[in-house]
Formats: sequence, structure tokens, C-alpha cells
Amino acid sequence: MVYVMLADGFEEIEAITAVDVLRRAGIDVYTVSISDSKTVTGSHKIPVIADILLPDADLNSAEMIVLPGGMSGTNNLYNNSELEKSIAHRIENNKWIAAICAAPIILGKRGYLKGLEAICYPGFEEDLAGASIKNEKVVISKNIITSKGPGTSLDFALAIVSVLKDENTAKKLRAGMQADC
Repeated sequence: MVYVMLADGFEEIEAITAVDVLRRAGIDVYTVSISDSKTVTGSHKIPVIADILLPDADLNSAEMIVLPGGMSGTNNLYNNSELEKSIAHRIENNKWIAAICAAPIILGKRGYLKGLEAICYPGFEEDLAGASIKNEKVVISKNIITSKGPGTSLDFALAIVSVLKDENTAKKLRAGMQADC
């Protein structure tokens, strides 16, 4: 099970692309609102109805949690104490976390990227404390996947598929979606 975390101000393309691609791959994925409402409004004012609320998600046992960017959404995720506890648990237990755009700063500001390779939206690199910054669309380092921004959403989602399923499944999806044309 994968949980895509939604907070008001999230970057819509990053969250929805991940959900779409993971479901195409046959991976159980649920969107999770961190507020008390299932309706979460993205950074471009697109309302999305989450599958579940945070209290109903077992973040510690999930295969992966996905953190979409969007500056306001990233700040809201960063400031959620329940999510922070789960992220800390996941780091301590080497469980998968994926973050895109501004969201890698959620990990970087807390020192979770120290000694790892990572990428984020340009201009936020200083918030990735101790990370070796790579100029790639997607970086997989240990149990953490990071990605650069909205335009890398498909590559990000396919990287998640490659680690949760396999590279061949990701390649078939990429071809089937005409992503190499």
C-alpha cells in the first residue's frame, strides 16, 4: 500500500500523476488528507477528494509514502506532527519515502538526507542539509526517491513503480503512455 499525502496547496500534477501511474501498475495507492476534510485544494485551486483522512492511514506499515510539492502544501506537510512521527519511523526503519519538487525539504530540514544523493526544485538545495545534490530528474538513494518538479512527475512516478514492482513494469508503462515519443 502506498499513501500519497495531500495538504492544502499541494502541486496537483505531482500528486495525481503518481496516483494514476501507480494504479496503472496495479499498486494499491490511496490519497490521504492531512486535514479534517477529504476535500483538499491544490496550489492551482483544483479541489481533490482524498480517499481517506490521516487518522485512517497506517503510515508506518505502508510500502511507501509520497510527498508532493507545492510550497504551501510542503509547509503544511512539514508542520504536521503526526506525519513527522511517521516519517521519522520510516527513516529509522529504512522504509520507502518519495518526495518531489519542494517536498524534499521536509526530509532535508530534519537531516534525513545527510549522506544521501537528492534533488529538489531549483533554489531549495540549501534546505537539503548534508545531501549530495544531483542534477537529475529523479534520484534514488537508499530508501528515498526525490525528484525535481512538476515536469518530472511522470519520471518520478515511474521510478516509484521501478522500486515497488520492477524496471520492466516501469518501461512497459512508459511505452504504453507514449512517454518516449
